[in-house]
Amino acid sequence: MMEKSAKIYVAGHRGMVGSAILRELEKQGYGNIITRTHGQLDLCSQQAVEDFFAEEEPEYVFLAAAKVGGIMANDSALADFMYDNMMLEMNVIHSAWKHGCRKLEFLGSSCIYPRMAPQPMAESCLLTGELEKTNEAYALAKISGLKYCEFLNRQYGTDYISVMPTNLYGPNDNYHPTHSPVLPALIRRFHESKEQGL
Repeated sequence: MMEKSAKIYVAGHRGMVGSAILRELEKQGYGNIITRTHGQLDLCSQQAVEDFFAEEEPEYVFLAAAKVGGIMANDSALADFMYDNMMLEMNVIHSAWKHGCRKLEFLGSSCIYPRMAPQPMAESCLLTGELEKTNEAYALAKISGLKYCEFLNRQYGTDYISVMPTNLYGPNDNYHPTHSPVLPALIRRFHESKEQGL
């Protein structure tokens, strides 16, 4: 259990999951929460992340930051999705370890599992088959983050956990007409149809 005065860094606090984590932490009375916007801290810059951790020394990290998008966005910018996600994950996780972070929670994605995994999926399905091609780059980046946490735990005894949320939607989601995931895209279409009387 985290102490109420513990210094907590929420990476990605303006996104859907990060903002939900931030709201819940505040609701539970945690008052020493650190946040940075992308403009204030570029998580893809190793030096910037290292400097941030050296200065702030958070005890706990929620890593909800990511470059995200729907099928079209993923499929049309595979290299960008892989590079940005791998860089920001590795930078944050490595700096957390280097600066003695007590616990880190890494937010992955259910897309890390094989596209033809048996249903319901078990955790043991990971890396047992081919990934969905349209978001393979994003999935590989998320697998790398999960495995880096696992390997730090095994080699150094850290307490870094990975969670794989399934299809989520809610406040601060991406409702872009062509680049959003399926659920927010449907919500947008329902809303627009209702407003236009279609």
